[in-house]
Amino acid sequence: MIYGAMKLSLGGSLKLAFRPWVEGLDNIPAHGPAILASNHLSFSDSFFLPAVLDRKVTFIAKAEYFTTPGIKGRMTAAFFKGVGQLPVDRSGARGAGEAAIKSGIDVLRRGELFGIYPEGTRSPDGRLYRGKPGGLARVALATGVPVIPVAMIDTEKIQPPGKVVPKLMRPGIRIGEPLDFGRYQGMEHDRFVLRAVTDEVMYAIMKLSGQEYVDMYATAAKRQLAEAAKQEKARRS
Repeated sequence: MIYGAMKLSLGGSLKLAFRPWVEGLDNIPAHGPAILASNHLSFSDSFFLPAVLDRKVTFIAKAEYFTTPGIKGRMTAAFFKGVGQLPVDRSGARGAGEAAIKSGIDVLRRGELFGIYPEGTRSPDGRLYRGKPGGLARVALATGVPVIPVAMIDTEKIQPPGKVVPKLMRPGIRIGEPLDFGRYQGMEHDRFVLRAVTDEVMYAIMKLSGQEYVDMYATAAKRQLAEAAKQEKARRS
């Protein structure tokens, strides 16, 4: 009920204000489980995609959004729960990964849609980065459900870092044909298979989005950018 109300209010407002265009909507199954694997350009990706779908889609979000104290923290937690996001503790890398995998499997076993960002974090510069094999591939192989590649287009331009007021423009969502990885059934613990599955999905996302591909993890790229900014600040000082 909460999700439906949030979708009607927030989703309706987003569609009215930004008028996102969508291609390939018929690739989303009307019933049954599926994984929506998307590039990640903006905080708003998790809101624009559900806004254009008839079905509920569940993403995972860092636990801090659900545990911040105070009135603002409670409102934030209620908001994220309302839009269908599940908390995952990132304090321990391995524990967080296992929690995310379990959450995804639970959602799919209920016959629902599970949304995931294979890059693991937002792109720091609009390019597409290497997908992390631990989450997407393991969930896909453990459940045997189809993986649907999704490309978010221009969402990072709506509210770039440092900008408070969003820019009114039309973002896009391009949805690809489902990918079947049944040939790898029972091989979810083979790291080479996990890498192959992830790379195939990332290639499909790249073809849909038209992004430049960078063969490194986005988290590593962010560390490099932060270090460069730190050195530049020190040089100016």
